[in-house]
This record gives sequence, structure tokens and C-alpha cells, in this order.
Amino acid sequence: MDVPVERPAATKERLMSLDALRGFDMFWIIGGGEVLAALAKVHPNRFTLTLQSQLQHVQWDGVHFEDLIYPLFLFIIGVVLPFSLARRRAQGQRLGSLYLHALLRSLLLVVLGSIPAGLLQFKHWPFMGSVLAHIGLCYFFAVPFVLHLRWRTRAALVVGFLYLYWLASIFIPVPGHGAGVFTEAGSLASWIDEQIISGRLWNEGPASTPSGVCIILWGSLAGEWLRSSRSGQRKAAGLALLGLAAVIIGTLWSFSFPMIKRVVWSSSYVTFACGVSLLLLALFYWAIDVQGYRKWAFFFVVIGTNAITIYFLQSIVPFGDIAKVFVQGIRDHSGVLAPPVFPLGALALKWLLLWFLYRHKIFFRL
Repeated sequence: MDVPVERPAATKERLMSLDALRGFDMFWIIGGGEVLAALAKVHPNRFTLTLQSQLQHVQWDGVHFEDLIYPLFLFIIGVVLPFSLARRRAQGQRLGSLYLHALLRSLLLVVLGSIPAGLLQFKHWPFMGSVLAHIGLCYFFAVPFVLHLRWRTRAALVVGFLYLYWLASIFIPVPGHGAGVFTEAGSLASWIDEQIISGRLWNEGPASTPSGVCIILWGSLAGEWLRSSRSGQRKAAGLALLGLAAVIIGTLWSFSFPMIKRVVWSSSYVTFACGVSLLLLALFYWAIDVQGYRKWAFFFVVIGTNAITIYFLQSIVPFGDIAKVFVQGIRDHSGVLAPPVFPLGALALKWLLLWFLYRHKIFFRL
């Protein structure tokens, strides 16, 4: 049994809470959400139907749990950045090497994200709606800010961007629609995407890249806080208080600038999503790295240490079809419990693959 022990603030060792939180986030992407959503088919009631709806994206205005998953991943990238850059600098890497590493990492993410859609299909490339390509772009543009700007300057930059984006969305007219329009066809961001990508609207289009960079910078501020010499309890409390404040501000802001993820990534949405990310980070950090409750997190750590690996593999490997070979018989005899069997089998297959990699210390980190 884990013993809750206050541990000294650790700034040099790898934080297990970050791997666990990344794994928690990726759990929903690789099938966890599909498994839980299937419960509504087993026993439809208010709870299961609400759960099912929360695991689906909002069409336009509003936020479900599903809409907070990807921002959390970007946020975690930002949290890790101060640690990784400080480590590389301590190893003697110069500025040119750091930039080269960021460029190669970004290009690799863009290429990996482009493979499932056809690497040589250059129409719209690299803006093909690929999450990995979008991560690569956001990461590349965020690195210089973290390298050269102090945390206070970064914080001012984040606040300034969100505020100016709000003003621009209110006062800059969209051709054919006017100013202050937040409908799907009339938003400023969707119009920008239409001009760049021939009318195709994506969740992760170029108009959302600045907001994605902003989320990474939010995360970098949390990373700087975790690298400080403060006590673990104080770090967790600070993250939680800031997260709560961001959730409240984002909610109030939404009355003027609606929370919109698709294409727009509005200021209220970014603020709210970062607030939720801060609260989750505070919870995971406090429970795992401060209190020492670690055993429960192993399931998520296995996923989090190879998150990019499984995200890429599931786009080219038919895990669902493979899982059917093993669980078809179980499903045939499950009666009303049949709906979750296939998604649960696919999820188990992915986790076992990740466990094999984890056990043999095979990690694909970009």
C-alpha cells in the first residue's frame, strides 16, 4: 500500500505525474472514451447518456470533456519544455543545437501526421487537419518564446494575445457577414481558414495555431513553477488556485466571446481549457509526486511514456480488427453487455503493446 509522505520539491528528477497525466489524456484518445460511451448502449440512463454526450465534440459553441483532451496534451508539452530545455543546456548544448532539435522534432511530427493521409499528397500539406502536424507547428513556434523570454514576459504575451484576439474577433468585419460574428461560417478564424485551405474547416487549421502556441506557453509557465524550489504542497496549491481562476474567467468571458474549439479556438475556450489542465496537473502532481500515491498511476504511466507512439500506430494498425480475433467469442456470449467488448478489446491490445515497450525500456520520444 502506498504511504502518503510529503516529499521534498524535486526539480531535477523526472516527474511521474507528468507521464501519468499524459497517459490519462491519451487514454481517452486511444479508446477509453469509446469504451465508456458504449455504456449508454448497455444501460441508457441519465448518467450514461450524459457521459456519452461528454465524450463527443460540441458541434460549434460550448465545451464538452472531449473538447478539452487535445488542449491538455498541448499544455503538457508546455509543462515539459522548461525541464527539457534546461536539461539540454546543462549538457552543454548551444542555442543552434536547441533550435535544430526543435526543427527536426517539428518536421518529424508533421511527417508522421501526414503519413496516414498519404505523405505524397501535397494538396493542403502540411495543414491536413492532422493533430501531429498541428502539434509540430505549435511546438516549433513556442520554443523560441520559452528559450528567450522570462516567465513574466511570456505571461504578458499570453494575456495580450488572448485579449487582442477577442478584440479582433469583435471589431474586424468578416467579408459578407460584418463584425462580431461567431457563427460557424461567419467567424474571423473560419474565414482565415477558408482563404488558406480552399474552404475546408478543420479543428486544427492554421487559424488555431496561435492559440495552440498560447496553450503551450501556458504550460511552460506551470513548468517554471514546478521547477522552482518551493515545497510540493505550495506548488500544487498554486496550480490549483490559478486553474480555478482560469476556469471562472473563461466561463465569464464566454458570455462575450463564446467557447468555440472548432477552427476558432476562442480566447474564452483557451482560458477555460488551460484552467482545467492546471487543475488536473495540480491533482496528479499532488497525489503522485507530493503524497507518493504512485501505484494507481502505473496504468496511465505506461500509456504516457509512449503517447506519440500509440497515437501514430493506431492510425495505421487495425487494432480493432486484431482484437476481434480474440474477443469475438466473448462478445457473442455477452448479451446486453456486448457493446463495450470490441472497444475494450482494442484498448487492452494497445495497452499490452505499450506495456511490452515499457517493460523493455523502449521509448519513442520526440
